[in-house]
Amino acid sequence: MDIDKMVSDILSSYEEYGGANLMGRNIFPNRENVISVLHDLQSLIFPGYRTAEFLDKQTLRYVTGERVHRIIHTLTHEIQKSFLYVKCDDSNPIKFRDVQMSHCFSLAEKTAASLICDVPELRRMIRLDAQAAFEGDPAAKSTEEVIVSYPGLEAISVYRIAHNLHVKGVPVIPRIMSEHAHGKTGIDIHPGATIGESFFIDHGTGVVIGETAVIGEHVKIYQGVTLGALSTRAGQKLKGIKRHPTIEDYVTIYAGASILGGETVIGKNAVIGSNAFITTSIAPGAKVSIKNQELDIKTGKKTEVEQKEDWFYII
Repeated sequence: MDIDKMVSDILSSYEEYGGANLMGRNIFPNRENVISVLHDLQSLIFPGYRTAEFLDKQTLRYVTGERVHRIIHTLTHEIQKSFLYVKCDDSNPIKFRDVQMSHCFSLAEKTAASLICDVPELRRMIRLDAQAAFEGDPAAKSTEEVIVSYPGLEAISVYRIAHNLHVKGVPVIPRIMSEHAHGKTGIDIHPGATIGESFFIDHGTGVVIGETAVIGEHVKIYQGVTLGALSTRAGQKLKGIKRHPTIEDYVTIYAGASILGGETVIGKNAVIGSNAFITTSIAPGAKVSIKNQELDIKTGKKTEVEQKEDWFYII
């Protein structure tokens, strides 16, 4: 077993295929650091719910201050990396070699501090989401239960943090956050989507919300719902174009429904039934359902021929 040759072959692959995040070359945000920051941010939003720590009025200020310092320090460096990789100002895309690192650091630090300033507003919005889940689910016993256990709220809270950074022009990092939540919850919300207050995802597994989707207030959706694009064959040519639907206020979308297209608008107070496939706009207040579904129900009793067929398949 030639370990040195194995190592040399792996190092050669780094040169040939890329994919090595080396300081001084292709600086790129570190996933582990970003997720660590995300966990700290979630603990700022709901302290005492995510970590086993003793908190009272005396310790809360100290713990919060320590957490804020840690977030700003780590997030500043990760945002700086993302700016170095993509751009360093709001107007001119530039290569890494042209970047003034000090300028990028200053911009990154201001962006990280701005996110911390927005935490009270993020807390207000996520609390409304938790309340919407409690009011919309008769199985919920309290908003606290929703906060600690509901995957829908987990995904929405991460989305709201990631969206805040996305709006501030931070590359890469919002996607790392949203895909981390996607892996944990099965709910895929692009940080570029626009989602109003009091949003509730019930059950959640398999929900997909695309980058240019717009969702109003007090919207409720169930598992398996897709708010997607009609076609992605054009790939990068569709960048910047609204590809995903608009969902107006107080809409309910039941399990398995697919609503596609950038020009598709679901009007206020509409109800979309399970498994509906929609590519055109729906009027406000409309109720959409699949017509004439047929169920084939068998009694469970088998004829002698069916019993013989069962034995045939077993053999």
